[in-house]
Amino acid sequence: MKKLFSLSLLLAAALLASCAGNNQVGVLTKPTPATTNLPGHDYPMVNPDLSVVFRVDFPDAKAVAVNVGGKNYDFVKGEDGIWEVTSEPLVPGFHYYMLNVDGQRVADPNTQQFFGSFYWGSGIEIPEAGVDYYLEKKVPHGEIRIEKFHSELTGADRPYYIYLPPQYASEPERRFPVLYLHHGAGEDETGWAVQGMMGNIMDNLIASGECVPMIIVCEHAVATLAGEEQGGRFNLFNFDAFEKVVVEETVPYIDATYRTLTDRDHRAICGLSLGGFQSYTIGLDHPELFGWIGGFSGSGRGPGDRRDSEMYPTSINDQYHLLYISIGTDEPNGMYQGIYDLHCALDSLGVNHVYYESPGTGHEWLTWRRSLHMFAPMLFQE
Repeated sequence: MKKLFSLSLLLAAALLASCAGNNQVGVLTKPTPATTNLPGHDYPMVNPDLSVVFRVDFPDAKAVAVNVGGKNYDFVKGEDGIWEVTSEPLVPGFHYYMLNVDGQRVADPNTQQFFGSFYWGSGIEIPEAGVDYYLEKKVPHGEIRIEKFHSELTGADRPYYIYLPPQYASEPERRFPVLYLHHGAGEDETGWAVQGMMGNIMDNLIASGECVPMIIVCEHAVATLAGEEQGGRFNLFNFDAFEKVVVEETVPYIDATYRTLTDRDHRAICGLSLGGFQSYTIGLDHPELFGWIGGFSGSGRGPGDRRDSEMYPTSINDQYHLLYISIGTDEPNGMYQGIYDLHCALDSLGVNHVYYESPGTGHEWLTWRRSLHMFAPMLFQE
C-alpha cells in the first residue's frame, strides 16, 4: 500500500499561490453590484476597496442595522426614505449576513438566500483579486445532481448533492473514485455546491489536469435513528447515528447506484468544521472503507479527541494515503489553537499529515474553498 505522505506549510502555500492566475481577476475599478444580488438589484454594491454599500427600503422602520464580517453597522435614513450604510473593507470570499429591522432579524430583500448558521439568510460574495480557481471558466463541466435515498435506519428519505465529473458522461464505461464531502454545523447538503462553489473548483482542476476525475457526495450530515428523539443543535458532537448511516447505508447505496471504484483506496472522506470532526472519526474508525481523510477547520476524533499514541499510532502511516488538516489564520483563537495543537501532536507522534493555514481568513467559505482546492489534487494519485 502506498504510504501516507507529508507536505510542509511552505510548499502548501506555494501550491496555492501558483494557482492565482491572471492578477486582473477580481479587481474592481468602480463600485460594482455583488454577484450574489438578485437579478436587477444594484445593492449591495462592492467598492474597489472591498467596502460594501447596503441600501434597503423599509419606509416604516425606526432603526435598521446589518451584521456582516463580524461587525454591526447602523443604517442612516435618507431624505428619500431609503436606508443606507457603508461597511469597512471586507475579507474576500463569501459572507453570511442579516439585517436587523426594529429588533427583528430580516433577510436582505436584494440578495439571494443561503442556508447557514441554522437558518436561511443573506449572503454576499467579495471578489478575490488575482484568483479564479472557484469561478466558472470555459472548460468541460461536470453535473451536480440533487438526489435522495430512503434510509431504513432513520425511516426517512435522505437528501444529497452529487458531483459527477465531465468524464462520467463522456466515458460511459469508466468507474470513478469517490470523495464524501461534509458540510459544517448549521449548514446542509447545499453548502458545498452553492457557497463552496465545489463544481467550479472541480471542473477547473480536472480540466487543467491537476486532479483525478472523481465523484463527490455531499450528504445531509445529520441523522436520527428511527424511533429516537432528535439530538438538537446542542448535541452536535454525538454523531453516532450519522456514522452508522454513512457506513451501513450511504456508501453501499452510492456504490450500487453510480459507477464507482468500490475499494478503500479509491474512497475519501472530508468535511469542514463539524464535518471535519465527523470525517476524522468515521474515517479513522473505518480504515476498511476510507483511505484518505481530511478536515478543514475541524478534525480529530469527536468530543474526547485524545491526542496520544493510542488514538494516533504510527501504524496510521501505513494504513492511510493522506491525513489533511487546515485552518484559517484569523479563525477564533480556540478553534485555531485546537487545530494547530493537533498538528503539533501528530508531528510529535510521528504521524505523517498535511497541514495548511489559509492566510487572512476566518471560519468562512474562503478558508474551505482554498482547502478543497489544495486537498482534491492530492487524492487518488498512483
